[in-house]
Amino acid sequence: MKRLEFLKQEVETLKTESRFIQPHVLHTAQDAVCNIDGKEVINLTSNNYLCLTTHPKVKAAAVKATEDWGIGTAAVRTIIGTTTMHEELERKLAGFKGTQAALVIQSGFTSNTATCQSLMTSPEDVLISDELNHASIIDGGRLAKAKKKIYRHSDMKHLFEILNDPEVRKARRKMLVTDGVFSMDGDIANLPDIVELCEKNDVIIMVDDAHASGVIGEQGRGTVAHFNLKGKVDIQIGTLSKAFATIGGYVAGTSALKEYMQSVARPFLFSSAHPPSVIATCLAGLDVLYNEPQLLKKLWDNTKFFKEELKKAGFDTGRSETPITPVMVGDTKKAKDLSAMLFEEGVFALAIGFPTVAPGKERLRTIVTAGHEIKDLEKAAAAFKKCGKALGII
Repeated sequence: MKRLEFLKQEVETLKTESRFIQPHVLHTAQDAVCNIDGKEVINLTSNNYLCLTTHPKVKAAAVKATEDWGIGTAAVRTIIGTTTMHEELERKLAGFKGTQAALVIQSGFTSNTATCQSLMTSPEDVLISDELNHASIIDGGRLAKAKKKIYRHSDMKHLFEILNDPEVRKARRKMLVTDGVFSMDGDIANLPDIVELCEKNDVIIMVDDAHASGVIGEQGRGTVAHFNLKGKVDIQIGTLSKAFATIGGYVAGTSALKEYMQSVARPFLFSSAHPPSVIATCLAGLDVLYNEPQLLKKLWDNTKFFKEELKKAGFDTGRSETPITPVMVGDTKKAKDLSAMLFEEGVFALAIGFPTVAPGKERLRTIVTAGHEIKDLEKAAAAFKKCGKALGII
């Protein structure tokens, strides 16, 4: 159509600015070593922290649920899309997070947007957000009717100043939202100080634990457990697409929060329910977390080893404290060149640039998993060293 001819120029602009994205294609199951674009590589880009995508118990649960329940529910949750399995998963996620209740929503992204939109409903409200929060929180803020206040990343002095702003103090309703683990840098939110400041100022606290659930804290319960802050955080958002390796999200909090959200949250109300196989994999994933602690231990052993290898080689890994380990490059072209050279060496690590990160903060974001063996990580570190030297990064 001629009316869409402008898109050709938009695509060319994206290519000129090195912002055009062509998805890579898996030829095998998502695993620590897999076939991407027809080449077997060590996969350092997936969020598959515990390698549950191919765990026998999880796969078996999906098959059985499909045989028992069929392939889908063919309805939204509030019409006839809620099964007893959905209710069981919500009870168990509440137990996992140490809350009264949990509501499973169609994705982690929509869990954030739905919560911000549903709770911040007036211009008299104020939504306070860390500047490096995930895009879903940013979009949730755009959908909310509240005023927005952004504090510098993990800067508690700046947060203190915002909370004591007269406009904020007189707000009808105040809510602070932060990532638990920041997805591009791998650092952990300063939750103890955030809780202290918010309690003094009567501020609702919402933590997006997408990259923390299944990864940090006792049994992978997330940042609230990591800092021993049970009962101190009002709302915990989780995703089922990272450590749990499937798809979906959830909001954990009070029973009243669940009852309210399931009545007003538009993404929940107008999106079809998860297929039974997905719910079954989440239930099985929880069982694995509780009963196979060796997976979490191996994840962290691998994380420590790989970080040390990169640092010894001379790479800047930023402020990472988690399996998310950025390799800072600071230039879009060099980051893409490094990614391409590594791929030829049998290592898949994707370049990240603007607008995902700020100009000058371009990097390769790596994530190790429990599925990697030390030999894989040794090979990957050697490839990084070889390619990094060739490009003058180290």
